Amino acid sequence: MKPFLWALGLSCTTLWSGLAQAVEIVFKPVAPNVYAHVGDIEGRTYENEALNANIGLVVTPAGALLIDSGASLQGAKQIADAAKKVTAQPIRWVINTGGQDHRWLGNGYFKAQGAEIMAHANAEADMKARGPEHLRANAPVLKEKMDGTQIVLPTRWLKDADTTLDLGGVAVQVVHRHGGHTPGDSLVWLPQSGVVFTGDVVYVDRILGLHPVSKTKTWLESFEALEALNPRVVVPGHGSVTTLAKAQADTGKLLRALRAHMGQAVEEGTDLGTAVKRFDAAPFRHLKHVEIWLPQLANLTYLEMEQE
Repeated sequence: MKPFLWALGLSCTTLWSGLAQAVEIVFKPVAPNVYAHVGDIEGRTYENEALNANIGLVVTPAGALLIDSGASLQGAKQIADAAKKVTAQPIRWVINTGGQDHRWLGNGYFKAQGAEIMAHANAEADMKARGPEHLRANAPVLKEKMDGTQIVLPTRWLKDADTTLDLGGVAVQVVHRHGGHTPGDSLVWLPQSGVVFTGDVVYVDRILGLHPVSKTKTWLESFEALEALNPRVVVPGHGSVTTLAKAQADTGKLLRALRAHMGQAVEEGTDLGTAVKRFDAAPFRHLKHVEIWLPQLANLTYLEMEQE
């Protein structure tokens, strides 16, 4: 029986038929007491509150766990209001799955409510270094919706590769393999329900993104850790709630193809431009934004592998 997948799909999208529609944050069930809000797969806009990513909610007898806090203080309040529609339990814990803005810039709201905020220690330097940059970049997009947003770091840093937490009687495992999209990227695994929240380790429906802080080598290691879990339900960082097979097709296969092709090109001395042109994009044409982003992904992967 497919666990609650019937209930899911894109809960909010930005409509471009003349007038954009404001985001509505809605938590839908993916397993008993486990919920996901599926965000826009477009870029950050005023209408989508820069919440172009997925957010998780786990309800326990002792309180709720929020997985990622949104990109602003006001966005965090909307997340909290949406959580109240599915549970009376207060949000007692927050896990930031990485250092991208929509994973943690809403921390201030939940800290003020008394929540414990956690992330892997490898996210700390990235959050400190790029936090001001995220604020500057989002300010002209979100305008007054950024009011009150400040850099608020997690209150607890997790240091192990695998950290098992008991949150209200629910086992929660934070799995970290030195990141990928950002240095702090971690998986949040719920072994009792077979659900994993991947953060930016998995993109489906749209092509993944690489930044100067991204590393495809460790990203693939993080993805292999996901495969080892063999989850029943995958809540990706971006795109619809899905299966491991779909995650493998849209993210794992692309990472492996990029590294295999560009690694061979570097080894053979093929120049960057030629290597990028020769990369076979056909298996990934179904992904949104592939025409724009794939050449850049190939370029950055080549440069990364030159340094390895």
